[in-house]
Amino acid sequence: MNDTEGKKSNGDSCNDGCGQSKWIWVALAVALSVVVFGKLAGKGPSACCGGGICPLPVAVAGSNAVPPAVATPAAAAVAPALAEKLPRLVDLGAGKCIPCKMMAPILEELRKTYAGKLDVQFIDVWVNPDEAPKYGIKIIPTQIFYDAAGKELFRHEGFFAREDILAKWKEFGVDLAGAAAMSDVTPGVR
Repeated sequence: MNDTEGKKSNGDSCNDGCGQSKWIWVALAVALSVVVFGKLAGKGPSACCGGGICPLPVAVAGSNAVPPAVATPAAAAVAPALAEKLPRLVDLGAGKCIPCKMMAPILEELRKTYAGKLDVQFIDVWVNPDEAPKYGIKIIPTQIFYDAAGKELFRHEGFFAREDILAKWKEFGVDLAGAAAMSDVTPGVR
């Protein structure tokens, strides 16, 4: 018996067509790689954001410093919020991050509905990379809840639904229900 026959009888050799099977697996792996890398090509940091959170670029995520109550040059609206003594919701994200895009209409609706009761701010940390270290964030989006005195109450990382945001404010004793009812009334019509 020669070596080839011995290997075949032991099942160690694959002269019966399994070489074709190996090439099928290689072709599938290449095709999968092309699809995955094709989707990521040209999309930059936004390609990472399908899972509800986006990591920050290393240069942005380098610091753990938490800002004082009033310390955001890029967010000029912070000072009026504290002057009015309103609770504040700061969302740190980016315009091209998928979960951040999902947050945008929620933040806009909260800003309009609770005007005069709640200050809602968005800071794009890809446009303003110096802001992320000031808030000590690691991923985006990150929502930070501040009381009217500017004290941080809570942080959330990732997408945060409107109902969950309102429930969190209620948990902290911030009554926004009156503001919602007032925003539903057309001015001058009662």
